[in-house]
Amino acid sequence: MDKKIEPRTLPGFMELLPKEQIAFNQMRQAIQKSYEKFGFLPLDTPIIEKAEVLLAKAGGETEKQIYRFEKGDNDLALRFDLTVPLAKYVTQYYNDLSFPFRRYQIGKVYRGERPQKGRFREFYQCDIDIIGDGDLSIIYDAEMPAVIYQTIQSLGFENFTICINNRKILNGLFEALGLKEQSVEIMRIIDKIEKIGKDNVVAMLEEMQIAKEAIEKIVDFLEIAGTTDEKVQALENMDIQSELFQKGVEELKTVVGYVRKFGVPDTHFKVELTIARGLDYYTGTVYETFLNEYRSLGSVCSGGRYDNLAEYYTDKKMPGVGVSIGLTRLFYQLNELQAIKQEQKSIAKVLVIPMTENIEKALEIGASLRKENIPTEIYLEEKKIKAKMKYANHLEIPYVILVGEDEINNNVVTLKNMVTGEQETINLTEAISRLRD
Repeated sequence: MDKKIEPRTLPGFMELLPKEQIAFNQMRQAIQKSYEKFGFLPLDTPIIEKAEVLLAKAGGETEKQIYRFEKGDNDLALRFDLTVPLAKYVTQYYNDLSFPFRRYQIGKVYRGERPQKGRFREFYQCDIDIIGDGDLSIIYDAEMPAVIYQTIQSLGFENFTICINNRKILNGLFEALGLKEQSVEIMRIIDKIEKIGKDNVVAMLEEMQIAKEAIEKIVDFLEIAGTTDEKVQALENMDIQSELFQKGVEELKTVVGYVRKFGVPDTHFKVELTIARGLDYYTGTVYETFLNEYRSLGSVCSGGRYDNLAEYYTDKKMPGVGVSIGLTRLFYQLNELQAIKQEQKSIAKVLVIPMTENIEKALEIGASLRKENIPTEIYLEEKKIKAKMKYANHLEIPYVILVGEDEINNNVVTLKNMVTGEQETINLTEAISRLRD
């Protein structure tokens, strides 16, 4: 006998059982619906692109993680995010698009990371971006939290916080303190303050041989507290001699004002001055979103404003703002915490069971139910009724329609509620009405 190959899934790739997959799909559909409510247009770019296109901006760790291969004379790579393909897309189809161009894309991306719990090599990203042609109003920066607010709610969460900052504020602060060259490293340290505490941040800054006065100014900045408006006021009161800093504060103030006008309550957003994400990419407003009861998950929806999306493909200036949800990682972690309701094992609302050898009537009934948009499965195996009912129970299909000789002769069906056990013999029109309820 030939040796059988052991069926195994590669590490870093997620496969789900049907019940989990249904829950995953419901999350994905809720996100898509939310994005479409705000008028974002769907986009689907190829998973495989020319390596030179994907690698135009890549470097360092990103380049190491890219799946790259040759096919014939072609040097190819798997997309590692949805932003670079978007940059290629808006450049390629520039003359066919209307700007500001609002797009959403939900798709798989690939990164050759070292697999570990909750980290994946293949995962779904759910992105939205608004791309301008030449310039883009700051008000779009305020629309993003409104989209995040509705999207996270659509996933069934009420207790969450959207944190907002502006990169110009941090960059302007370092510029005024003469620390522009060291700003990237300083921001990396600042970003750790929640994990390591203020004293350790100060110690790390001292190790960088930063002047005591500069460290004090940075600490004063980090210790700004209070309500959103109090933080903005404190920033305005700081004596920072930097146009960039002042512009960042003004932008932040404008965004906060419009976030409220977009209908996001103060209970669900705040100014968080330690956010320093996307050090070499984001240039203005930045966002991170936390589920308050699951802070250990980290940010579940992040993004921000960038100056020039397509600079590696065109001389046209295309500023943009966007956010992304890493759906695979989020689903996996929430599932591990048992925070996701897996209420469905089956897509079908009703199972039609023929009780006679002639199954024509059962097929006819199934077709009629589907015409009424009722998800319907027909059991076609020749098994005893007990086995058929057990199948319906195992998949938790809520209703069964029995079609036997009596039902065929009297042009009726027997509809059984599998939850309550109640059954009634009625005509098909009545059954359809019950199944729609």
